[in-house]
Amino acid sequence: MKKGILSLITILLVSILSAQDYNYQFRLSLKDKGKTSYTTDKPQDFLSEKAIERRKKHNIAINRTDLPISDDYLRTIEETGGKVIAKSKWLNTVTVHCTDSTMVNLFSALPFVYDTQFVWRGKPDSIHNNKTDTVAIYPIKENIDLDNYYGKAFDNIRLNNGQALHNAGFKGDGIDIAVIDAGFNNLPKIEMLDNIHIKGQKGFVYQKEDLFGSSANAHGLMVLSCIAANKPNQLVGTAPEANFWILSSEDTRSEFPVEEDYWVAAVEYADSIGVDVINTSLGYAEFDKPAQSYTKAELNGRSNFITRGANAAANKGLLIVCSAGNSGDSPWRSITSPADAPNILTVGAIQQDSIISPFSSRGLTADGRIKPDVVALGSLSAVVNNKGLVSQNYGTSFSSPIMCGMAACLWQAFPTLTNKEIINVIRQSANRYDFPDADYGYGIPDMGKAMEIAQKVLEKKALSKDKNK
Repeated sequence: MKKGILSLITILLVSILSAQDYNYQFRLSLKDKGKTSYTTDKPQDFLSEKAIERRKKHNIAINRTDLPISDDYLRTIEETGGKVIAKSKWLNTVTVHCTDSTMVNLFSALPFVYDTQFVWRGKPDSIHNNKTDTVAIYPIKENIDLDNYYGKAFDNIRLNNGQALHNAGFKGDGIDIAVIDAGFNNLPKIEMLDNIHIKGQKGFVYQKEDLFGSSANAHGLMVLSCIAANKPNQLVGTAPEANFWILSSEDTRSEFPVEEDYWVAAVEYADSIGVDVINTSLGYAEFDKPAQSYTKAELNGRSNFITRGANAAANKGLLIVCSAGNSGDSPWRSITSPADAPNILTVGAIQQDSIISPFSSRGLTADGRIKPDVVALGSLSAVVNNKGLVSQNYGTSFSSPIMCGMAACLWQAFPTLTNKEIINVIRQSANRYDFPDADYGYGIPDMGKAMEIAQKVLEKKALSKDKNK
């Protein structure tokens, strides 16, 4: 009997110690923002001049959702024992890191917190910021093809007639694009990408802020290359003259809802610095245990945290282009969030013969809307890998940035159109616009046709304005 009791005690102790080995993260939903010195009358205190200009150009009001969360609230949370690792002024949340799961009870008791949600559990980790130098150790090895301006990226752009935009002089100049992704391993060392116009970079993943070092994932690097590469006759992306912000929100060490918190924080940052267009080749549905995964019923464009963040961003005037997901040939099959958001451009993948890629995630949304919106090349897409070599890869992760670059060029051509109007123009230019389905959405956009449609939209808006005078 004593032996049995001792065994039970040992098991309980091991269980307790095991639990103590974990750290935790929780999302705190707030009742309000609290007292703040910021006001909507002085947006320059919390938004850049470029962000304010974008709002003015498209008649988007700066309101209380744009005000930062009270510093007093953040200070109280940290004094309670939580490390603030992310926050959303749009969704009124603060995400905290702590070493004991029972601390959630203390957070719940704070008078300004109305709900708490578990978003991460993991082993304590040391900070990995393996800095990289700027010496180009991955030289260009691609041959020059004098007969092909796009080099190996020609198929990336030809399926959507994106060259029509470039031939008209629109290559993304003046458009700021944020690429929100996992990591950009070796980017400063790669000669094939050494002339990209990068305005800045920032990491949002707790204890993984390095974007370029040896611990960084290379997914974002390949995604970026589809848009930004600018080596004529070797590899040219779909918006080679745009400006880029490099942002990291994906934690490749695990799959937990906290990555949605990082993503929303990154999008809010992109908005605050005046970014115009965002590409995100990320999506969430199934999480590591003990987190609760999403259901297909929740893909309704309004339920999931990241989707709500995407909706808020779209309402602030940001043009978001998102990958549909790679679950088309898996049991899940469907798109992932935030691809279900109504006012973002969700992109599926096709092969070089214009047939849907088997892996491309399918629609419809839970509330019956068309998703994906459109498709672009996602099988054998030309990308630059982390060794500086041009290779071919598969995924809606690449069809999304390919389309994103063309959307940016179209907006350069028609800057007075809103983000939502640009998305509608692209949909209307697609070859299945009159008979969309759950596989292709509205189909394959034609950028030459998109310019014609956009011009008609402008003329219609001008006529309507004259009639109202």
